[in-house]
Amino acid sequence: MFHQIPQAIRDRMAYLEMIDARDRGDGTPKAQRLRQIPPETGRFLAILAASAPPGRVIEIGTSGGYSSLWLSLACRQRGDQLTTFEIDAEKVKRAGETFSLAGVDDVLQLVHADARPHLAGIQPVAFCFLDCEKELYPEVYDLVIPNLASGGFFVADNVLSHQEDLQPFIERALSDPRLDALVVPAGKGVLLGRKL
Repeated sequence: MFHQIPQAIRDRMAYLEMIDARDRGDGTPKAQRLRQIPPETGRFLAILAASAPPGRVIEIGTSGGYSSLWLSLACRQRGDQLTTFEIDAEKVKRAGETFSLAGVDDVLQLVHADARPHLAGIQPVAFCFLDCEKELYPEVYDLVIPNLASGGFFVADNVLSHQEDLQPFIERALSDPRLDALVVPAGKGVLLGRKL
């Protein structure tokens, strides 16, 4: 999967990494930044998604499409499609450009909407990556976990960088008898749960 990443995907990843580094370095307001995962988290997500059981692959919080590109590698290997949700119009525009330039439109469905009204109808979920506004994490968790396939993965980003705000959510997931869960110190901290 990582040894044969098409050049168009590599080029777009490099472009998004450059924008992310520039925005973090020049003081661009947080709300206007891409706020994307680092490459090591992308690789981690791709391996998990490629290993997930049959079912739907979803992402909540597309931003510029960087994490989606990593997940597209797994979906291509799975013979599957990623459904990614983004509510911000500017980010949807940038993600659409990302997917077109990277040549991954065939394995991605970009939905410009709040994911929450759609989640009850998505099942079974094989893999879910959550990287949206942190106050929504508990609600999204409640919507996804009942539809998560046995052996399926639920992954939430930023649990160490936002640990103070997310501690009740983290503790809830770690004690949920439906999951085996742990916090992985990759990137800004990833909560990983596997449905029993």
